[in-house]
Amino acid sequence: MLLPRKVFFTKGVGRHEDPLVSFELALRDARIEKFNLVPVSSVYPPNCIEVSREEGLKELKPGQIVFCVMAKFTSNEVGKTIYASIGVAIPENKNLNGYITEYMGYCDEKEDVGKYAEENAKCMLETAFNVKAAKVFNVTAKAKVENYTTVVAAAIFII
Repeated sequence: MLLPRKVFFTKGVGRHEDPLVSFELALRDARIEKFNLVPVSSVYPPNCIEVSREEGLKELKPGQIVFCVMAKFTSNEVGKTIYASIGVAIPENKNLNGYITEYMGYCDEKEDVGKYAEENAKCMLETAFNVKAAKVFNVTAKAKVENYTTVVAAAIFII
């Protein structure tokens, strides 16, 4: 059974003349470029323990297949502000799953785009189980576009 026991959250920004290289640089900034990342849908697993990025990275090996929930966005519209955000809602009852939402796009520099991701994760949890979230937060990367710019925000699962 592939049920994650731990998770950590990270974000990054990359800029380059090439969109693929800007994505690689965003992954490097997030410190997850060494893994074969497999995107999964937005369920925070039951009984999954949140750990720091540093602690989580110690359990992973270069080249390892790693499941993640990722928001990413790339643009070359110089001067615009872009974002990638994940919102997280975790129930008090650890035997229930929580929710992670992914949002990305253009925004105003001062806009709190992470709050939108949080509110929707909280809504998903409440409507699924009729319970309030014990913990709600977001991880958001924002950047002003230069050349090609990529932003990523991710929940990295450790099996």
